[in-house]
Amino acid sequence: MAHDEERLALFLDYENLAIGAREDHKGFSFQLKPVADVLAERGRVVVRRAYADWSYFEADRRMLAEHHVELIEITQRLKHQRKNAADIKLAVDAIELSFERDYITTFVIATGDSDFTPLVDKLRALNKRVMGVGMESSTSGLLPPACDEFMFYERLEGVDLAPSRGRGRGGRRGRGRGGSAAAAAAGPAAPPAPAVAAEPPPAPPPADAPVPAPAASANDADSELDDDLGQGAGETADPQDLAKLVTQTLSGLQRSSGGAVLASALKRAMLRKDPTFNEAHHGFRAFGELLRHLEQQGVVELSEGSARGDPEVGFPEAHRGEEEAFTLLRDTVAELAAQGSPPPLSGLKDQLRKRAPGFSEKSYGYGGFLQFCKAARARGLVSMEWDEEVDDYVLAPLDDAG
Repeated sequence: MAHDEERLALFLDYENLAIGAREDHKGFSFQLKPVADVLAERGRVVVRRAYADWSYFEADRRMLAEHHVELIEITQRLKHQRKNAADIKLAVDAIELSFERDYITTFVIATGDSDFTPLVDKLRALNKRVMGVGMESSTSGLLPPACDEFMFYERLEGVDLAPSRGRGRGGRRGRGRGGSAAAAAAGPAAPPAPAVAAEPPPAPPPADAPVPAPAASANDADSELDDDLGQGAGETADPQDLAKLVTQTLSGLQRSSGGAVLASALKRAMLRKDPTFNEAHHGFRAFGELLRHLEQQGVVELSEGSARGDPEVGFPEAHRGEEEAFTLLRDTVAELAAQGSPPPLSGLKDQLRKRAPGFSEKSYGYGGFLQFCKAARARGLVSMEWDEEVDDYVLAPLDDAG
């Protein structure tokens, strides 16, 4: 185990997150996996706690239990609205932990509520690094500047949502405890729990099986859920899926570290995402042998590291197959635009898979299809504009000079 890796403590203001996801994104259910994955790339999460009145979130218990989250019960007693009870309990526990466990280097506060700003200030004064996580359209503008780093849930890998109308820094609003608890309890005609129930992820497709084109939907999710790795599968059986796991993790490490990624750090991050990972299951005697195999396939590039036997891992300058993938996107957009109006982002990935069944942007180190399309826009291959009428991005082809 490396002695310099971060130890993180995760505190979830769960009512704020779950109700925010439901209200801001038309019934979308909050899932912890995207948060867990990005934290696994940062270090070891040694504490996971979620605070809520769990009588309102019965369906979410199993999802959180799968991620080993300790559920802290904050009961709203009859005729006594304790609007700040969870906030106070979370803050007290975080400060207590900062003194009891000095090995914790980073506190992750998942909420959009500005009431936690004094907690963030105090933790930083105690020489702790503080990361925030919140819903973009319901996070108070006071909270992100107080943190060392703040991540909007909608932008995390594995979260595919069409941006909600009115999203933007000027449109954010602070969601207090009273507002979220009242929203959870309101409406006697329908219990609140189903509205935030977590849907189980679909099983991964069998090895070498062609990927069918699913029907498009409003969010569509661009078939991302079938690409999620380490979710219930236990291990990655398909060599193509193994390459996706390596590239996705490597991409996340490069973004978070801003520097070189050693093979040992890459493997630790992969094990944090899927503790059952073992290169021997894929026919390799050592992790270095697996990386050399992927280098021969043009997936990664190895160079000499600071220690012998621990090379630096990066992406090739010209990623194998990447240009063909961008060409596929541009040609598909051009073909669909010629048939009528410019195509929306929702359903576009399915159209690419009709033409190339094995397509996945994760094979090229992109965390999601939206990120892949933005990369194509940055290369001048397509334009991408938000359309209020369709409530989605629409894409149009650009010529080589565009």
